[in-house]
Amino acid sequence: MKLLDTIELETDQNVEFSVIWLHGLGASGHDFEPIVPELALPKRPGVRFIFPHAPVRPITINGGASMRGWYDIDSLVFTEREHDDEGIDGSVQQINALIEHEIERGIPAHQIILAGFSQGGAIAYNAALESEHQLGGVMALSTYLPMSSDKLASVNDQRKSLPLFIAHGMQDDVINIEYAEQSVAKLKAAGFNPEWATYPMAHSVNLEEVSDISNWLKHLLGM
Repeated sequence: MKLLDTIELETDQNVEFSVIWLHGLGASGHDFEPIVPELALPKRPGVRFIFPHAPVRPITINGGASMRGWYDIDSLVFTEREHDDEGIDGSVQQINALIEHEIERGIPAHQIILAGFSQGGAIAYNAALESEHQLGGVMALSTYLPMSSDKLASVNDQRKSLPLFIAHGMQDDVINIEYAEQSVAKLKAAGFNPEWATYPMAHSVNLEEVSDISNWLKHLLGM
């Protein structure tokens, strides 16, 4: 499989961790590139931030216009949505290929962290939970878990220790916070122990959240 085009930023020449960060619908890998210096991480251990560009595809809810997206959506009302399982599975495979590439570059699986905003967060969830590797953690921002409860129940018990940071805006009018809350409840019912945070914002990221992300990452980096 051809690897997705990506942007890479490294905090030090001696890279020990990788963070694969997935953007939202209609954005690109450049979307979260500016956040790296804002995280104020120390130079060591070195972290490689990888920001892949999602493929360009027609998006039904946007009148069929083509844009970067991890899968198609046809409604913001989840109870009325026809899930694009094929698109989700295809994007998960592409992220798995990036994970394998990082392992080949010498980064152990448990030191690879997936992060994602909105659609990107949904893919980060599924990729980590379906991976054959035990990854270092998942950061799910302004998103939801697309995996069914039945499929989640069949996830390897070893995955239940996966560090999860889940954050959402209380005024999110794109992905209502209730869907994130349902995802948290579903994960807890399956035996996971997610960290859950909310912020007074819409479908975005604010300074308080960036600070919390920084602290969460530092903890995973052993600081």
